[in-house]
Amino acid sequence: MSEATSSPDSVGVVEPQTLRLNLPPGGLHLERGGVLPEVDVTYERCGTLSSSADNVIYVCHALTGDAHVTGLRPGETRPSGWWQDMIGPGLGIDTRHYHIVCANILGGCKGTTGPASINPATGMPYGSQFPEITVGDIVTVQRLLLDQLGILGLAAVVGGSFGGMQALEWAIRYPNFVGRSIVIAAAASLNTQALAFDIIGRQAIVQDPAWRHGDYYDRADGPPRQGLGSARKLAHVTYLSQQLMETKFGREKRPEWLNADDAFHAESRRTFRSYFQIESYLEHQGAKFVERFDANSYLHITRAMDDYDLEDAFGSLEKAFARVEARMLIVALSGDWLFMPEQSAELVTALIRNRKRVSYCHLDAPAGHDAFLTHIADLTRVIRAFLPWVGTPEIGTVNGNRFDELEDAIIAGLVQPGSHVLDLGCGNGDLLSRLEHERQVAGTGVEIDLGHIVRTIDAGHNALLEDINDGLLMIPDDSYDVAVLGETLQVVLRPREVLHQILRVAREAVVAFPNFGYLPVRVGLLLKGRMPKAKALPYEWYDTPNIHLFTLADFLGLCEQDGLTVKKIHGISRSWIGRLLCRLGLRNLGADRVIAHIVRPPNTEGSCKTP
Repeated sequence: MSEATSSPDSVGVVEPQTLRLNLPPGGLHLERGGVLPEVDVTYERCGTLSSSADNVIYVCHALTGDAHVTGLRPGETRPSGWWQDMIGPGLGIDTRHYHIVCANILGGCKGTTGPASINPATGMPYGSQFPEITVGDIVTVQRLLLDQLGILGLAAVVGGSFGGMQALEWAIRYPNFVGRSIVIAAAASLNTQALAFDIIGRQAIVQDPAWRHGDYYDRADGPPRQGLGSARKLAHVTYLSQQLMETKFGREKRPEWLNADDAFHAESRRTFRSYFQIESYLEHQGAKFVERFDANSYLHITRAMDDYDLEDAFGSLEKAFARVEARMLIVALSGDWLFMPEQSAELVTALIRNRKRVSYCHLDAPAGHDAFLTHIADLTRVIRAFLPWVGTPEIGTVNGNRFDELEDAIIAGLVQPGSHVLDLGCGNGDLLSRLEHERQVAGTGVEIDLGHIVRTIDAGHNALLEDINDGLLMIPDDSYDVAVLGETLQVVLRPREVLHQILRVAREAVVAFPNFGYLPVRVGLLLKGRMPKAKALPYEWYDTPNIHLFTLADFLGLCEQDGLTVKKIHGISRSWIGRLLCRLGLRNLGADRVIAHIVRPPNTEGSCKTP
């Protein structure tokens, strides 16, 4: 991929441009049966296009966003892009290397054809005559725009919330056009609670007398400001977590209430206005919104979002993702109750079942759904690492329970060439890189540490930011040929359950662990009467992360009890006497570390459960 550069210090002024699409004869036929004879698209671009035009990233904006994703509008002195801290020189999406395109969506009100646009047939705004649109229609218009701009493929498409739905649709609809797809705080469909909020919001608009079935553009009392403001207030509640709202507002009183006279208080009671600061905040959000957005656009776009349902359209998520070729990054936010993390996990499960290249990060974001716009430090690290060639600046080795060179070599020898491998506790992805190079293995790493995950993704591997203790629930049965559990079994909460979980998702496993039966450990305990320390067990008893201390004999006993077949045992020792004991077959005495190759019980294909 060829490089491109832009200004080293700022994106600068970004000029909006409007293009009339070259439509086929008869206009743009929409999925729900409507036809648009003309379609204009307003878009913005920044970052220099490379000579081979292979560095384009398309950004899909959220529900009420627009094309101004970063930089200065003409005449501005301060940048005002809605993702200003994500896109620019040296940022998560680095404009020194990538060319960014973002367009207002079909049905919107910021220059792209929508209900407020002029209907060529009447010379008046479409209003009630604007046809129903879908997410598929929105993405089709985006593709037509890129075709007309001469862009032959995307390095990546990225979107959050409703933009994430568009990013999903891009990967499904145009599999050979998209290199990577980043889906943030989104889902294959809205859950019931999210649908309910949208329904109430739309009812607030259509029940406003000023709406007039959408034909309010030439009316003195239009637009339906009260209904649109109420819809925005309701929606904004869903964008913030309860924790953030409590921290920002709690039960704080409105300043004007605290300082007002009795007449003001009486009027407030009569109109049922509250004295809480949260009401003032919601009123501010509603008032801002009605000045910048069109009620008809809000109605059409929210209905398109509500109707988006990949399972309904394809029969299952697995069928929906069957044609996906892009590398996928799915990001969930911990405090998001609008697009819940469980919905992101469903996407990951379906993609893994289809053997697609997918990474997943469940980020700590207590601010709620809007955190992908407002609290983006961790998100920036992940996106930067995932994009095609601009790697993370976080270089160097991070301390972690990763194998040494000998252990890596032994494990690599136990993995068949061409296998599909799950590396649990993958660290920086070093073993995955070795397996890829030496054994032509396709692998996925699992880690609980975000720094490790960032480096693993940056090394080109799939990675899941996941706690092994949660049971690897998003990974379907038999998704991998081999699971590697390195230096981790002793620190999980339920080792027995984890062993069965890894043999549920893979046919066989390679497990490495420190051996508490090692001779120096026994001698130290015998002579000193205190918990020993060694290279494999370097902690004081009161400061150890090791929850379970066990021996090779203990491990073999558990395998026998649960019917797990032990194919091979490697005992590793750093001392000459330990190596001698291992050669004599006394591995429980001579090995300070053990690598065991195990397989699930016979006749339990894909269903190895904890007894």
